[in-house]
Amino acid sequence: QVQLVESGGGSVQTGGSLRLSCEASGFAYRAYCMGWFRQVPGKEREGVAAMYTSGGVTNYADSVKGRFTISYDDAKNTVYLQMNSLKDEDTAVYYCAAAPSALSYCREVAYEYMYWGQGTQVTVSA
Repeated sequence: QVQLVESGGGSVQTGGSLRLSCEASGFAYRAYCMGWFRQVPGKEREGVAAMYTSGGVTNYADSVKGRFTISYDDAKNTVYLQMNSLKDEDTAVYYCAAAPSALSYCREVAYEYMYWGQGTQVTVSA
């Protein structure tokens, strides 16, 4: 059973940085799509970034391009989301997600992911 545990959320000032981590366990396949998503109350879950664990192809939502970076440490089975130049509108609960994949192209589309973490709150304010 795949389990995902996020950490690294918190409160930060506008313009600041945070790094989220998501440690995965129970991986049984050779490679996975890993994604980060976020959600605010009353809104749909939004894709933020995605990558393939074997090959490093990455995709980002337009709203975070140039500010966020997704990366994966194979030795630690951990996916990271480095968030820089944070804006108030980045405030949300952030979730990581995973899905086994034989394809190297991964999208930040929620319905394509099977496994989800519990979420971590990120609050950005002036």
